[in-house]
Amino acid sequence: MQISQIRQASASEVQTSEHSGLAYPIVRFRKGQLRSVEDTLAVEEPLEIRLCHGPTDARKIKSLSVTMRTPGNDCELAAGFLATEAVIRDSADIQSIDWIACQPSARSATALSVRPSGYGQASRYNTLQVELHPDVVVNTATLERNFYTTSSCGICGKASLLALRTVCPPRVPDSFKIDSSLLCGLPAMARSSQSLFEMTGGLHASALFDSVGRLHSIKEDVGRHNAVDKLVGAEVLRDRVPMRDRLLFLSGRASFELLQKALMVGIPMVVSIGAPSSLAVHVAKEFDMTLVGFLRDQQFNIYSRPERVRFTGTGAKTR
Repeated sequence: MQISQIRQASASEVQTSEHSGLAYPIVRFRKGQLRSVEDTLAVEEPLEIRLCHGPTDARKIKSLSVTMRTPGNDCELAAGFLATEAVIRDSADIQSIDWIACQPSARSATALSVRPSGYGQASRYNTLQVELHPDVVVNTATLERNFYTTSSCGICGKASLLALRTVCPPRVPDSFKIDSSLLCGLPAMARSSQSLFEMTGGLHASALFDSVGRLHSIKEDVGRHNAVDKLVGAEVLRDRVPMRDRLLFLSGRASFELLQKALMVGIPMVVSIGAPSSLAVHVAKEFDMTLVGFLRDQQFNIYSRPERVRFTGTGAKTR
């Protein structure tokens, strides 16, 4: 089964931003005046990801993760999560992705069923089941890590650097480079494309840019890790991994789990508006990734592999 064909066939059913924002009446105090107005909240609902795997005559179902996310692009989120956690290598491992609804419904074994999940439908469409092909071998030790994610802390109990070495794909040399002037322009480009953030003011964003500063994709979510999984999953389902010709842009800080996700799909450079954690820097150095932090106000810090940034016409030199 070709996941790219499934996605194309289901394009009309894919969730849109209208399910990610919720109108809510509030009292606003501004300039000494009280007013009753309507605000837009970022929707936050749980999503359970289940995995069905094993031989045809001995299928097993395992609940892998419960994450608090903003509804929308949920199938991409599931695929991205599985890819960045080394459960799958590419879309060829996936047979189908289906909603598990509380009420009985017809289920197709050959089509990806994507139903809109909006406010008020939380109990119906908040569980996704990913079916792997029977010949895909799943590392049971990976499944026993009992993933549990939240919108604030990411995945808890992450593997050490040593464990990460055992699951990451082989590193392949890349030629990715980007001009410093283009790098400085990425925050404004990303912000102008954050439609949900404009409405709610409460969402993280992750984006993919190429070496000439073109924005290829952007996803938003209440969870930083979810935004990256949605971004990565969309590329996985379209058979566009590894991504050695892209950089990952983060609207917040750079943490270990976000560097891990970039590493697992071959992204050579991660750029963040905020600060990197110490473990994120260790991951970047260990796996030859370029890590940029505090990218704002026409300045930034480079924590590893500065040679991927070109400082043309500035007189600046890297040492």
